[in-house]
Amino acid sequence: MIVNGVLFALTFITTLVAGAFLAGGNPLAAPGDLVLGFMFSIPLLSILGVHELGHYTAARRHDVDVTPPYFIPAPSFIGTFGAFIKIRSPVPNRNALMDIGAAGPIAGAIVAVPVLLIGLKLSAVRQTTGIAEGIPLGESLLFRAASYAVVGSVPDGYDVVLHPVAFAGWIGLLVTALNLLPSGQLDGGHIAYALFGGGYTKISRLVPFLLLPMGFLWGGWIIWSFMLLLLGTKHPRPLFDEVPLTPGRRRIGIAAAILFLICFTPNPVPI
Repeated sequence: MIVNGVLFALTFITTLVAGAFLAGGNPLAAPGDLVLGFMFSIPLLSILGVHELGHYTAARRHDVDVTPPYFIPAPSFIGTFGAFIKIRSPVPNRNALMDIGAAGPIAGAIVAVPVLLIGLKLSAVRQTTGIAEGIPLGESLLFRAASYAVVGSVPDGYDVVLHPVAFAGWIGLLVTALNLLPSGQLDGGHIAYALFGGGYTKISRLVPFLLLPMGFLWGGWIIWSFMLLLLGTKHPRPLFDEVPLTPGRRRIGIAAAILFLICFTPNPVPI
């Protein structure tokens, strides 16, 4: 627990600094600008924290031994590489696997969507100057729908400049999609195994190779491809693999697949 607490504190600091820069401040030159970072750090850590707590509570409900969340601080423009929990005992059956795998992304999305809507309300629509400003971001179907609902149709020659709260929501949708990739022991891997059992293994092996050519759209896909190859695309069998998936759990799996499709964007940061 001490390690978890220290990592969370460090991640809070790194996301606070990143948020201050995103808000136009410079906490290195003016420490008082750190307060600007709360608009980004708190919503982002809330999304990540609720995501991991979704996994944690689902695992504990099935008497699966798991660690509290580990947050990962990072000297990046968002201040973190995310968070994770470790499963320390076998999962009893595919129903438990579905609950554990789906609870995280669904819970995180439930927080990310209102954060995004509030952030879009705080965002500004500005005329483009012809000079690249800020970071261009790809748009998932869910982001487009939220943007249209809050901002409406953006005229030609104008663009939406995201408020830090909206950017935190955008990252929340991206994290949801990345975790739902159906491979290895990602959330999507848990869900796919629960739905299809060992029959999904071939698809799981293909995912890293499908991501490689997508690196032409976003270099991050190459990193994810190598990460999956390094960590492995196999998924361990539950203790009682023969226990069938209930119809309700199957519907949860379908809902998670739909969530992946509406949160996914091929080019999160267009090049």
